[in-house]
Amino acid sequence: MKDKIQALAKQYAPEIIAVRRYLHAHPELSYQEFETSAYVQSQLTAQGIPFEVKATTGVVGLLKGRNPGKRVIALRADMDALPIQELNDVPYKSVNEKVMHACGHDVHTACLLGAARILNELKESWEGTIKLIFQPGEEKNPGGASLLIKEGVLENPAPAAILGLHVHPGLEVGKLSFRGGKVMASADELYFTIKGKGGHAAAPNLCIDPILIASHLVVALQQVISRRNNPQNPTVLSITAFNGGTTTNVIPDEVQLKGTFRAMNEQWRFEAHEIIRNISNGLVNGMGGSLDLHIDVGYPSVYNNEALSQQAAVLAKAYAGDGQVGETEIRMGAEDFGYYTQLIPGCFYRLGVMNEERGITAGVHTPTFNIDENAIELGMGMMAWLAVSADLTD
Repeated sequence: MKDKIQALAKQYAPEIIAVRRYLHAHPELSYQEFETSAYVQSQLTAQGIPFEVKATTGVVGLLKGRNPGKRVIALRADMDALPIQELNDVPYKSVNEKVMHACGHDVHTACLLGAARILNELKESWEGTIKLIFQPGEEKNPGGASLLIKEGVLENPAPAAILGLHVHPGLEVGKLSFRGGKVMASADELYFTIKGKGGHAAAPNLCIDPILIASHLVVALQQVISRRNNPQNPTVLSITAFNGGTTTNVIPDEVQLKGTFRAMNEQWRFEAHEIIRNISNGLVNGMGGSLDLHIDVGYPSVYNNEALSQQAAVLAKAYAGDGQVGETEIRMGAEDFGYYTQLIPGCFYRLGVMNEERGITAGVHTPTFNIDENAIELGMGMMAWLAVSADLTD
């Protein structure tokens, strides 16, 4: 089976690279993936793979091998792009102004389409059912995964496990990485409006200065990490926007802060929300101001099933070679794949796309992000191999 998959991955790689280039040139923002969805649907239709449309732009295909009820596994790829103006000078540069596939979702979608083609051709050689999940809206709350789950993507039939890949610009092309347990953080957005009493900057005694209050608050919030968190729980709290005032001699009425809170322990995550509320309200009220605080609860942390991830790493070594498979580092970045792993065993792994000799080293979410397209052959083949080889009985 491995040899057959590798041969088909090599055979179809040029066509799937062309698919990736089309997707890269035609990126669409979260929940606006209408053309992308239609393109994916046309690709599945051409292969005779049945599918459903869910959450407006999501596409869920269903591949049945021999004994379809014996095992069910899901493969997931996200499809949305980012609001970034591409600066790469390549033939497949984005044609959509200020929209770019700067996080590799074009690669993920192409790899899943390639895996689907391989699996469809070999469907008499493997057992079970494989769900192909082409997901919208990974880059923006509430996350397309949550919407698909609400519409029953993990039902009828219910997969016993789910696999997903993500490009890794810090990992050399031809390599993969896996990690069991905690692998990516939750992500919550923080919005503070500190209200005071504005007035002349020369008479601060007649004002309640929201800039001063907000400055104290930025510092005080660091207590959440430095004094209240168990160091064994990786956590980040960053204030990323401080807006207030318009000129040099006027104290404004209010200041707005924005930030992010990230954690890898779900219990601590929500305990920290209460600490943030208590610190913020106590400090602002104590200094004479008032506070509007909104914590927008975002994606949960990604927890890879230990047994499935260990098994996937062993299978990857059998497919790509021992020296090509490493361990994924823990990241404080977030991924809505965490919604899936809260409900069923999951494995979210990394596909190397870096090529230093060719200068392909830019990070994701940058205007010069690109990949060594040789990664696509491995990406599509690995998805197909894991889908048919993983033991779902544990």
